[in-house]
Amino acid sequence: MDFAFATEPGPDRPNEDHVIASATFAVVLDGVTQLPDLDTGCVHDPVWLVRELGICLVESLTREPLVPLDLTLAKAILWLRSRHEGRCDLSNPNSPSSTVAIVRERGNQVDYLVLCDSSVVFEDASGVTVIHDNRTDGLPAYDRHTVARLRNRPGGFWVASTDPAAAAEAVTGSVPLDGLRRMLLCTDGVSRLTEFFGFDWTDVFQLVERSGPRAAIDVVREYEMNSSGLLTRPGRGRVKQHDDATLAVLCS
Repeated sequence: MDFAFATEPGPDRPNEDHVIASATFAVVLDGVTQLPDLDTGCVHDPVWLVRELGICLVESLTREPLVPLDLTLAKAILWLRSRHEGRCDLSNPNSPSSTVAIVRERGNQVDYLVLCDSSVVFEDASGVTVIHDNRTDGLPAYDRHTVARLRNRPGGFWVASTDPAAAAEAVTGSVPLDGLRRMLLCTDGVSRLTEFFGFDWTDVFQLVERSGPRAAIDVVREYEMNSSGLLTRPGRGRVKQHDDATLAVLCS
């Protein structure tokens, strides 16, 4: 599998997204932005977290290419714990965290995993399918203190942080490689094209095929700049105007 990808931080901020692509897999991570007054018990920030988790995932995916992806992610989180080097309180529920989206070629199948609100989108003979962990859809809008209390809890939502058990909560599956027409992975900074700005996923695929993955981010920024402050999502209230944006697209 060949992938093209692009990533860009929101204006005036470090990029808390991360993307990795190889001949057999692609990974997109979105670090969860932390409140400045939130005690995380950790000396690290989300930028460190997504890069270190990416390293752990690459090692796990490369060493054991046939292991189910939820077990691959669980092992990566275990290795990630050791990279805190005893300097952090890993029992703190606000420890840095990340969403995860993975696709991997395995024989004549493509396996996928989604944890939290990044997405895997593919098109085959039956049409476009969006793999999305919708447990975040009912979260209180823009109240990160409340959201933190619901993180990695039954009835709440699940992210990659310090508990490898969260990996078992990921959405996983496989699709035949032969019938795959299009596929992409993205963070919610890109999926807002379909959530807020009137695109459908066929529009997004066509935009990327015509102009490349960077064009999708450029269109996101254009629409964000033309919006008035925070964006409104049905049932979720308002979310921030700008976000980090990342996508990896399977090349035809």
